[in-house]
This record gives sequence, C-alpha cells and structure tokens, in this order.
Amino acid sequence: MVTKKKKIKLKEGVSEPTLKRLPGYLTYLKRIQKLGHINVSAPTIASELELDPTQIVKDLTVTGIKGKPKVGYNIAELILTIEEYLGFNKKNEAFLVGAGKLGQAILSYHELQGFGINIITAFDIDPKKINTEYGKTVILHMDKLGDLAQRLGVSIGILTTPPNVAQKTAKAMVKSGIKAIWNLTPVKLKLPKGVIVQDTSMFANVAILLKKFHDLHDIKPD
Repeated sequence: MVTKKKKIKLKEGVSEPTLKRLPGYLTYLKRIQKLGHINVSAPTIASELELDPTQIVKDLTVTGIKGKPKVGYNIAELILTIEEYLGFNKKNEAFLVGAGKLGQAILSYHELQGFGINIITAFDIDPKKINTEYGKTVILHMDKLGDLAQRLGVSIGILTTPPNVAQKTAKAMVKSGIKAIWNLTPVKLKLPKGVIVQDTSMFANVAILLKKFHDLHDIKPD
C-alpha cells in the first residue's frame, strides 16, 4: 500500500513551499527596486512569477507585513521584512566540507552572503588542498573541524563531498557540533533526530529537466 507523504510544517505553521517561494519574491523585488519602482501589488508579482495573487498574499502575510488597498506593498519595506523573516539580514556563519569542484563553485559564489550564509572556512582531506585558499576561503584538514566548530560556535554546515563518503562525513560533522546541514550530495543522509538536513539534489533536477525535454520533443532515449 502506498502512503501519501505528509506535507512538512514548521513549528510556526509555515509550509516549506511558502519558504521556498519567498526568496523568489525577494529576487524579483530587488530587481524592480533597481529600476526605480516604489510600490508593487500582489497581482503584479503574480503576473511576473506566474503564480496566484491570493497565494502571494498568503505567503507574504507570514512575514507580518500587509499591503495597502490600491497601493500594494512598499518595495523597500517588503524587502527588509522578507530578509528579516528569513534571516538573510543576519550573518549565519557556516563551514563547507568537501572542497572539490562543486565545493569550489560554492566558495566562489559570493552572492551567497546576500542570502544569509557566510562560509568562513572549508574542509577537505586532500593534502594538495590543505592550507590553500579558494574564493578567499582557507581550506583546512577535516581533523580541525571539531575544534573550530566548538571554538567559533559554528553549527551550520554545507556538504559537498563525493557521494561515497557523504554519510560518513555528515556523521563527523554532527559529532563536531553541526546542527544543520545543507546537503548538496545525492545521498539520503541518516542522522540523529534534531539535526536539520536540507537536500538539494542537482541529479534529481537534471532528471526532471531531461524527462520534460524528451517528452516535449518526443525524443527516445538510447
């Protein structure tokens, strides 16, 4: 018998889909702010992002902000409200573990700081990478993770290791004091309750992209 997967709800009653949409609103708002716009309505946002206006109002309501009739939302105020609600305006320091090609790409993406994540150090076990810098971030040996996590009070980790060592590495991160992991590997991690894991599988997204492309163009796989 197939059981339906329950929709995940946060303690505050905010659904994950809502949280996933808020950064998209933020990106759009910053773009039109640069163009000189002062106010924006839910229908305008909906038209641009191809969403339902009612859904947008519901999503924005969780931040505590309310639009004004015939005016909508003040863009500057809305940006600050969303950033504060998501924690993007705070410096959430994090460690990155796995300084391979994917890890290096993340380290080079400085815009990540604009979304509340500040990677202060990266870790690896490759002797050629130890004590080198990439994207102005020093790469240290994995053995130093536990000590630095405790001394600096860092509890957020980004996992970008090869799949075959992802589970082992994640356990080591948790043992070192990491309480939240952004998992960029295709591995489904098995960790103690209380540890937050957010999976971002590029492989799954690529599979969806290719399937849609093949179906649209009626391309048969080899």
